[in-house]
Amino acid sequence: MIMRQKLLREGADELSYEIRGIVRKAEQLEQLGHRIYWENIGDPIQKHRTLPNWIKDIIIELLKDDTTYGYSHSKGLLETRTFLAHRTNLLNGVQINAEDITFFNGLGDAIAKIYQYLLPTARVIGPSPAYSTHSSAEAAHANHQPITYALDPENQWYPDLVDLRNKVCYNPNIVGILVINPDNPTGMVYPEKILRAIVAIAKDFNLFLIFDEIYEHIIYNNASTAPMAKVIGKVPGISLKGISKEVPWPGARCGWAEYYNRDQDTDFNKLCQTIDNAKMIEVSSTTLPQRAIPKIMTDPRYDLFLKSTSQAIGQRSKKLCDFFAEIPYVNFNQTNGAFYNTIIFKAGALKPKQQLNITDPKIAHLLENWLTPEMPLDQRFVYYLLAAKQVCVVPISAFCSPLLGFRITLLEEDLEDQLEIFTRIKEGIMEYCSD
Repeated sequence: MIMRQKLLREGADELSYEIRGIVRKAEQLEQLGHRIYWENIGDPIQKHRTLPNWIKDIIIELLKDDTTYGYSHSKGLLETRTFLAHRTNLLNGVQINAEDITFFNGLGDAIAKIYQYLLPTARVIGPSPAYSTHSSAEAAHANHQPITYALDPENQWYPDLVDLRNKVCYNPNIVGILVINPDNPTGMVYPEKILRAIVAIAKDFNLFLIFDEIYEHIIYNNASTAPMAKVIGKVPGISLKGISKEVPWPGARCGWAEYYNRDQDTDFNKLCQTIDNAKMIEVSSTTLPQRAIPKIMTDPRYDLFLKSTSQAIGQRSKKLCDFFAEIPYVNFNQTNGAFYNTIIFKAGALKPKQQLNITDPKIAHLLENWLTPEMPLDQRFVYYLLAAKQVCVVPISAFCSPLLGFRITLLEEDLEDQLEIFTRIKEGIMEYCSD
């Protein structure tokens, strides 16, 4: 049988998520009895991170209260939104109130709704490499490939502002600019000067801004930046925040959007209202983490906890640098924020016929089925690395980028596993590229 009409829009082809997609292949190896070193996703809990007992105690006490099990307000609990608005206002930047905040079931939910209700011709330009939840959602709504500005691996992954301004200038369909700060997948932290330059571009061309600030409190190696609220001025914008990374509590699926300067533009205000209306239809977001947020963030131990977390990740970033900085086949930048490092292969380092030795015939058979002639060369390397070394990383070509490389996390808490992962990846690169 053939459907009488096509069912899917063209943009459906852009909904790809290799971060999860490679998991299916890794699970095939697990079924053969092999241990997998998971480096595909930024889940601290998976990498042996434990919450301190004082945070667990807060959650346990909330679980004893029956109201924890009920619906929250569709926009989120008023007391929590009021608390978060106050925290933002203490930055002495844009001032907001509780009505300027809406909760979502994780930022993936928020991202989907932001792009969903834009006109298909209204484009949001984002960084490249780009976190795939953003690039896929934006491209799907537009029925076209993402529009991107370049992050430069030769300049600490800072954005090419000339490239950004030119693309905005000569593409009148661009209505917004996305900034991910600290950045996923590169680990770059935007200096305040660069952020203000991006805000200036948005102001010059009457655009709104989206700042994904989920990693705003995970900054290390003496890097510094500024939150959206302090740099945006009177430009309309949406800041995306959450607790999945810093608490960490990814399983809570609890993120929120803060709307800035709604009064500056009627259309932008309508967009924010439409996003809220879409959320209203879904009844509410998760109640337990919303109730926990003020209690956790006002605890005197919280700031010290965040500082120690950032320091630990910073130490791993330096250790990774010791492992990778001297490999002749890659370009390496030490990271300053978030959970990741993106490692780029030098031109000509990857070739179509390179291999890693695989002794297990069952794995060799699986790999043969994974590989296709048209796949990007970094994806081919990543599949070989998984098959030969059992390390699961994500190719950078999957992050809306013409570059060839892979993303690794900086999350592994177990020192022996950490050393094993770094060693296996380094050995894999050396063996593969010397072939």
